[in-house]
Amino acid sequence: MAGSENLRVDNDGLVTPEVGGWAETKYRLLALYSELFSTGMKNKWDQRVYIDLYAGAGYSRVQETSRFLKGSPVIALTVTHLFDKYIFCEEDKDLLDALEARAGRIAPQANVAYVAGNCDAEIERIYKEIPKASSTNRVLSLCLVDPFDFGLKFETMRRLSTVFIDFVVLLAIGMDANRNYEHYVEGNSTKIDEALGNTEWRERWKVVGLRRSDFRPFLADEFCRSMESLGYLKKPLHRMKLVRSVEKNLPLYYLALFSRSETAFKFWDDVLKYSTDQKNLWD
Repeated sequence: MAGSENLRVDNDGLVTPEVGGWAETKYRLLALYSELFSTGMKNKWDQRVYIDLYAGAGYSRVQETSRFLKGSPVIALTVTHLFDKYIFCEEDKDLLDALEARAGRIAPQANVAYVAGNCDAEIERIYKEIPKASSTNRVLSLCLVDPFDFGLKFETMRRLSTVFIDFVVLLAIGMDANRNYEHYVEGNSTKIDEALGNTEWRERWKVVGLRRSDFRPFLADEFCRSMESLGYLKKPLHRMKLVRSVEKNLPLYYLALFSRSETAFKFWDDVLKYSTDQKNLWD
């Protein structure tokens, strides 16, 4: 399977956002899963669709280094067996223009739809780009949800979940949950309400009475609860990947799979075998 060396690319002069060193771990896991998914589902579905809600520019540069890496869209465009369709959404026009140029050069044969704008505001446009399924056209989608913070909107997930779709979600709640704990728990912020799709989580948190340090895994568990309400399989927290910062080993985010099929989790377990972080998520 692909390793970090397969993620390296040369600087092509186009717009390239910076990322932390920890992003290499994320991209490596995404590359492994995208390859397993695209190949494993090739002969089981008539069409396989890849959706990236926060697509970016396609390339990233690791901060304070000269290392350029494939971003998630380019990773998906360079799998052994291309997806039948790609849907890339990006709010920043400069990033989207760079992505379109890179995709056209790297995978000119790929069927790509570009959606300019915020994925939550443009969810109906994204939804309409998904091929319509029928008894003679079985369609399975894989959607990456990779926001900069815990600002995702659960209603967007709910809308997409009306079709056959798996999600790989980055739950960016490590630093966010710690820095803004009082603001989220005692304040009037609706950010977590919107991310979880409910307002009852505060009462559950008070009833559980956990330590503040447990707020992060509590939110991850609450997100799983919300996904279960959409029919996704219930999986324990240790089936998520906790990614930590390179410098101080601080917990940054969880990378989690949500599927209605056990087959997807077999692929995911293979990916997690390549993880080097063996710590319990509640540590």
